[in-house]
Amino acid sequence: MTTMATRIQMPYTLTPGEATGVFLAELGRRRLIGSRHGDRILVPAQDFDGSTGEPAEGFVELAPAGRLEAFTVTAQGVLGLVLVDGADVPFLHRIVGFAEADLTIGARVAAVWADEPTGSVLDLAGFGPAGDGPGFKPRIAPDGLAQPFEQVEYTMTLDYQHSYGHYYGTLFDAVRTDRRLRGVKCSQCRRTLLPPRARCDVCFAPTAEWVDVEAVGVVQACSVVHIEFIGQRLKPPYVYAELVLDGTSTRLIHMVGGIDPAEARTAVAPGSRVRAVWSDRRTGSLADIDYFELIPGEPS
Repeated sequence: MTTMATRIQMPYTLTPGEATGVFLAELGRRRLIGSRHGDRILVPAQDFDGSTGEPAEGFVELAPAGRLEAFTVTAQGVLGLVLVDGADVPFLHRIVGFAEADLTIGARVAAVWADEPTGSVLDLAGFGPAGDGPGFKPRIAPDGLAQPFEQVEYTMTLDYQHSYGHYYGTLFDAVRTDRRLRGVKCSQCRRTLLPPRARCDVCFAPTAEWVDVEAVGVVQACSVVHIEFIGQRLKPPYVYAELVLDGTSTRLIHMVGGIDPAEARTAVAPGSRVRAVWSDRRTGSLADIDYFELIPGEPS
């Protein structure tokens, strides 16, 4: 294996601040609200000008139209910098309704509103080709602006290809195809390293010889995890452990399972003997081991 499709996903609560909170709330009313900072107008509205540090002096309403300053075409659509009429800083947003061949710098664009507001920046679905309707210069925002959104629920998702390289690729190939763990021996001190790597982390000599490692070993250190967090494969409580497999000189991080959670604190301790429990998955990663189980009758 050379790469693995990987996703980092992190849900969190965004606190937009008063000015941007008003901007987001007013999108549901199909209005673009900016902020005035001296002689500069920013869209979306900001509490402070990021260039000058000037605080907002008040809100202004801008015509929902502008000029396309730059754009990039991605697999998920077109993103562009739109300089809204009367604003001094371009606004990054989706560009919709254009054939790729018709995208040009300087094209006039206008707001395309979502059919139903959802309370996010996508209440402004994007900017599309502008019609011939009249616009207006920035004007003082009307009375009765919407209350600012104080919090916005958000999920950041990053999809990428993780490159294993030669050593981890060889290990994970063996895990997926043969249910084997493979380590490497140091050419000088002869320690067996798992996970494998190009150089020994003690004497720094290059590694030289591949060896099979039995998926049996001893707990060196452990902790009972009670807190839930993103990315867990087991529901807490469970035992998170540093393991030294027989014949190796390095630690492997994994979980100890198959025990009553109520007994976890006393059932597992440094010195406990464990062995791998393989899953039915064949992902080519250490997640193909569900967990390590205690070996009955073996002394701790």
